[in-house]
Amino acid sequence: MKVAIGCDHAGFPYKDAIKTLLTGKGITVLDKGTDSTDSVDYPDFVHPVAESLETGDADMGVLICGSGNGVAITANKHQEVRAAICWQEDLAALARQHNNANIVCIPARFISEDLAVRIVDTFLKTEFEGGRHARRVGKMSVC
Repeated sequence: MKVAIGCDHAGFPYKDAIKTLLTGKGITVLDKGTDSTDSVDYPDFVHPVAESLETGDADMGVLICGSGNGVAITANKHQEVRAAICWQEDLAALARQHNNANIVCIPARFISEDLAVRIVDTFLKTEFEGGRHARRVGKMSVC
C-alpha cells in the first residue's frame, strides 16, 4: 500500500509520528510536505496528495491541518477524492465503512498526537462495507 501525506504548518508536528506508524507497517509513504512549522498555504500541499490518489500513485491519503476543515474542503474538490475529517477512531472507521473515504483529515489543534496516530491506523485498517453504501457513494460525484 502507498499513502500520500501532506500538512500545513499546524499539522507538521504530527506528520512524523504518522509516518512512523505507516513505515512501521511496511506502507510506502509519499510525503508531499510541508517540512516545518513556518506558515504555509495548505492547498499547496493538499492538491499533490489528492492528485496522487487520482493518478493511482497512492492508494490512500492523510492530511493534517489545524482544524481539518481547510484540507478536507480542498481535497474534496478533486472528483475521485472522498476526504473525511476525523477526530475520533469511530468516525475514522465509519468514514471507511460507509463512505469509502480515501483521505483522512486530522484536526491537529483539537486532538493529541497519540489519538491522531490511532485514527490513521483505524482508517487504514478498516474496509469499505459496500452493499447499500456503495449505491450511496456512487451518487456523490456530480460529473
